Amino acid sequence: MGAIKNVTDASFDADVLKSDKPVIVDFWAEWCGPCRQVAPILEEIANEQAEKLTVVKLNVDENPATAGNYGVLQIPTLNVYKNGEVVKQIIGAKPKAMLLRELEGII
Repeated sequence: MGAIKNVTDASFDADVLKSDKPVIVDFWAEWCGPCRQVAPILEEIANEQAEKLTVVKLNVDENPATAGNYGVLQIPTLNVYKNGEVVKQIIGAKPKAMLLRELEGII
């Protein structure tokens, strides 16, 4: 099962950029309603696709440097990293089917 891990500015390099699998980073905040809507969908994707990808969460209020480095201005923003590079950015809460379509060709 692919439990979603919380990453920080300090752990981002090791957990995301150096991962050998694609990583979806959920940039979120406690006060963000749409972030709470997308969270259970990401849990499902993390569990169903655990062999192919990793899903992590980064709280933008607690870790502003990483969000700033990647130009994250709205949340939720999902950045997909592959080999240390952003290969896809998905802004806003989307239904599961749409997220899976967006991930085609990456996973």
